Amino acid sequence: MLLLFIAVLVTLCAGTWLAAWLDHLVPARSSGRSAGPLAPFRAAAATLVRPRIETEAPDRMIWRLAPGWYLALAAVGLSVVPFTSAGALLDSPVGIVIWGSCEALTIVTVFLHGWAPNAPFPLIGAYRYAAIGLPIMLPSMFVLIAAALPAESLSLLVVVESQSEVWNIVRQPLGLPLFLLVGLTLTLRGPFDFADSADIAGGTSAEDSGPGRALWQVARLAMLVSFSAVAATVFLAGPLGPVLPGPIWLWMKTAFVMALAVSLSHAVARTTPSRMLTVIWVVLLPLSFLHLLVAGVLAL
Repeated sequence: MLLLFIAVLVTLCAGTWLAAWLDHLVPARSSGRSAGPLAPFRAAAATLVRPRIETEAPDRMIWRLAPGWYLALAAVGLSVVPFTSAGALLDSPVGIVIWGSCEALTIVTVFLHGWAPNAPFPLIGAYRYAAIGLPIMLPSMFVLIAAALPAESLSLLVVVESQSEVWNIVRQPLGLPLFLLVGLTLTLRGPFDFADSADIAGGTSAEDSGPGRALWQVARLAMLVSFSAVAATVFLAGPLGPVLPGPIWLWMKTAFVMALAVSLSHAVARTTPSRMLTVIWVVLLPLSFLHLLVAGVLAL
């Protein structure tokens, strides 16, 4: 248990740095600039020294606790991921359900982060995120259930074992792309960033500054790490692989999913909330249900 706790902690810390570096590296490469591995630390230092902003009559307790809740949800989500065939830090027979609870509570946390400052732009971001985040949970549920069908279990460890011969990305090729879109929503990225987007001056983060803003950004990156680890476990067999130890395989697969998510978030433009809702309800939801139906027929 101690080794698993250390593995979770190292993954969360190192993965957060890697995600921040990729966030600097991808746009820098496209514009011909350079971004060294110390770029995230310089950006964090610049954020920390800024004075804290105070709005009129905010809910200070929720405003200060929301980043911590977000970070805690990322940690809980990562704790159900098996690092070896022996199990996970939180070895639960319903690990997929626990992760689904973290997804749902993320929507609540982001909404409260926008509600707390008592300011217009954060509140707009909060309501926009709730409108987008709630329906995107349905494709997430269908995709995760489809991945659990071959294993006949909701345990992530059993899901990994069921991929010993064929990974889920091979027998369910639509699963990972659909789940990536869910991850972009959970981490407020790319075309699904309607909470902290630039068109509303930063949305729920519009009134954030100093340590509070830095912690919120760290929590977003930590959730990206947690999501990537879950995706690597469910679709890429997590710690399974030849020669190398299980944790090494999980870290490499997690880094691969993370790089995909960051690249996608910088490559795809954001559309209007109304159009995105149409895409979710008319395209993504039926597609994910069809994906579940095919997975169920194959499992039978």
